[in-house]
Order: sequence, then C-alpha cells, then structure tokens
Amino acid sequence: MAIRQAYLDHLARVPLFATCSTKDLQKIAKASDEIAVKAGTILTDQGQQGREAFIVVDGSATVKRNGRKITSVGPGAVIGELSLLDRGPRTATVTADTDMTVLVIDQRNFAGVIDQVPALSHKLLATLAGRIRDLDRANYG
Repeated sequence: MAIRQAYLDHLARVPLFATCSTKDLQKIAKASDEIAVKAGTILTDQGQQGREAFIVVDGSATVKRNGRKITSVGPGAVIGELSLLDRGPRTATVTADTDMTVLVIDQRNFAGVIDQVPALSHKLLATLAGRIRDLDRANYG
C-alpha cells in the first residue's frame, strides 16, 4: 500500500497529471510498472518506433536530437508519449545520466488510460499544443 501511495503522490506532482483526480491517478498507477534504470541506459532512440512512455520518478537524463543536446530531464518529466499517440518514430534519444527510477506505461495500457481518464486526454492535448506553439515561436518568431 505504501508503494501505491508513493506512486499517487508522485503522479500528482507530474504536470501532465496535475488536473487528475485521485481515482484517475490510481488508474494511471495501475497501468504502469516501476523499473530501475542504470546510468548510460538509452530510454528512447531517435528514429526507432516507440512502444512505451516513461515517467521519471528520480534521477536525470539527457535529451538529444540529431546528436545535439536539447535539454536534461528529471523527476516529473514524461518521456516518449508522442510515440504512444501516433506509433511513430521517436523524435529524440534520451539517455540516463544517473541511475533512475521510472514508471513505464506501454501503448495498450496508455490507450486504456486515455479512454478511462478524459481529464488526461485534455491535459495531454493542451501540453502538445503548448509544445507546438513553443516550436513555432522558436522557428518563426
């Protein structure tokens, strides 16, 4: 029970899940698995088809696109969710800088959660729209 509560507490602090109810967070936690990742592990590989998304519980990772560092991510970051939505190739390579703990959710379970938790699909759409706007500003002013 303590582990489940820890998941819920962590998920509640993830911006993507911030508007979800406790009941919704329980569904997300149930659909995911916690795994330990060693430093140096590649979580996502640019160009490869994605089959899961990762929610960083602890540790940090570097995000690179075309070999160039884009950013670093840490607790609360969601990695790989785009491939779950369109089953397309990964847009970046993400490598663990430190040992990490992540929650992993695969395509089937992710789709089930999206169907069950309408607030999540709305938040996800808003998050993606924000990213598109940021990219648009960066490229076109």
